[in-house]
Formats: sequence, structure tokens, C-alpha cells
Amino acid sequence: MKFIRRSALVALASFALTGLAQAQQVTLRLHQFLPPQAVIPAKAIAPWAKKIEAESNGRIKVQLFPAMQMGGTPPQLFDQARDGVADITWTVLGYTPGRFNKAEVFELPFMCSGGPERCSRAFQEYVEKNAADEFKSVKLLAAHTHGPGLFHTKQPVVGLESLRGMKIRGGSRIINNMLVKLGATPVGMPVPAVTEALSKGVIDGTTIPWEVAPSVKITELVKNHTTFAGKDGLYTQTFALVMNRSVYDKLPDDLKKVIDNNSGVELAAAFGRAMEEGDKEGLAQAQKAGNNIVALDAAETQRWRRTASVVESDWVAEMKGKGIDGAKLVSEARALVAKYNK
Repeated sequence: MKFIRRSALVALASFALTGLAQAQQVTLRLHQFLPPQAVIPAKAIAPWAKKIEAESNGRIKVQLFPAMQMGGTPPQLFDQARDGVADITWTVLGYTPGRFNKAEVFELPFMCSGGPERCSRAFQEYVEKNAADEFKSVKLLAAHTHGPGLFHTKQPVVGLESLRGMKIRGGSRIINNMLVKLGATPVGMPVPAVTEALSKGVIDGTTIPWEVAPSVKITELVKNHTTFAGKDGLYTQTFALVMNRSVYDKLPDDLKKVIDNNSGVELAAAFGRAMEEGDKEGLAQAQKAGNNIVALDAAETQRWRRTASVVESDWVAEMKGKGIDGAKLVSEARALVAKYNK
């Protein structure tokens, strides 16, 4: 009889502990560098946070900290997630040069085509297959790209020659190297610094996609925008949404499942779709403002392709020096881009 009572008590205690575990509530602090009204914060991050909260029945709360409200600088965001300063961060991989060697293949000139949703699917799969080791210190939630990169300049860029000597903002070392090859003077800086740099004349123009242009007042500060023929953008930047590994590991299994169900290629695609819609809005704003939109034809675009192709050769040679088969990674990346463009 005593044994039965003792067993009942043990079972009851176990049930109570299980109930507590399942009732556990978690608040995750998500830190990123853009204002809340920008495309990714408003159209990708906020909906993702709401979905996480809904699917966890309110047991996961996501606190959003935009515009570096938790302190630090955009290049520090990846380490903030790794070190637990924030629980989740969204960042540009190119802001920490030399760190994501394998992932940066997607930044090579004219690599991406078919729009940011398809390219983001390709990039997520590429990272999972070829660059997972570069994210081993965190829990990778999604890796994605933006849409076709273009120029926004004070003076019109109507051909390769007109870019020469211009001080142009670049968002990563690969893009800066490309700008050098194209004859421009690269000035590296994160997106939030572009507005002031343009208004003070520190730069003559910037490389960014259409989607982020409204949030940094591009169409007010410059009146010329140069696009390229074909489906491929001049360049692409890469992004990641990452989570502190220890915070993820400590979650109960059912809450881990919520996170897992909202990670991976479909989340990458959702971020890409937001970028795609943002590109349409950014272009429409420039058109409404009556700005000069230069569309380079196929022949002129081919000249840019030939000149920028040296960037790829440089990168492959640099990777070889680091013991990385860059040529193979370029081939892998192009195959995945083609796969998602079928």
C-alpha cells in the first residue's frame, strides 16, 4: 500500500514538472539595424515574430529592438547573438569581412537571378550544404539575399565611363572590390550611415537595392538610378537571422519545434518575398518623384559583366590561398540559382 502511495506521489510530481516545462514562457530579444518601418523589419521580422508567438500559444514572446536600440554597431550584430547580448539578430554578413568566406560567393557580380525569393531559397540551401561551419557558433534561422543591386547617384551613370572617379558606398568587401574594378572609389559603410554620408557629400552615390531606398531617403537625396539589362543584378548582399545557441538549446522540445518549424528555406523565401515587394515600392517611389531611371541596354551591361568578372577570379584565387575550393563553390552556387529558376 505504501509502495502504491509512493508511486502515485512520484507520478504526480512528474506530471507537475512536465506541466511546468510545457507552461514555460520565454522572451526572446531580437535586435537589428534598420528602423521598424523598413521593409524587412515591417514585412518579414514582425510577421515572423507574431507567427512564433501564435504557434507557441503565447509561450514565446519576441521583443523587437530596431535601429540598434540595444547598443553597438551593425557589424557587431552577429557576435551579439553568439555572445547572448541579444537572443536573435538579423544582420548583413558582409559587415564582417573575411568571416563568412564560403557564404560570400553569393555576393559575386551577376550571381543571382530570378528575384530575391528564388535567390534566397538558393542561398539557404547553399549555406546548409557548403557553409554550415561558418554558422556553428549560433543557431541559423535563415540566410537570404536582397534583390538586384543597382546604383543611386547624384550624377547619372549612363555607362561604365561615367562611374569612374565617383565615391560610391559599398556594403561589403566583395562589392568594394567590384567598385574598384569598375573605376569607382569605394567607401564602405553600413546602410544606416548612407543618409548622412550622401547629405554631407562624403559619397556621390550608393549601391543598395530598391527596397531599402525609402527608409534611408535615397530618392530625396539623389535623382539618378541605374539598372542593368537581364535577370541578374549587378551584385547581391547576403543576410542572416541567427539565434543564440544556448538560448535555443535550453528551450523545451515543443518550443524548439516551433522555432524549427519557422526556420530554414521557407523563412529565407519569406524574407526574399518581402524584399521583392519592397523593390516594387522603392521603384514606384522614385518614379513618382520624377527621378531619372537609367536602364542600361544588353550591350552596355555586357561590358560591365566583363569588367566585373575579374572580381570572381580574384575571389577564387583568394579562397585557394585559404584552402577553400572557390571554383567549386561558384559552380555549386550557380547550380542552385539555376535550380530555383526552373
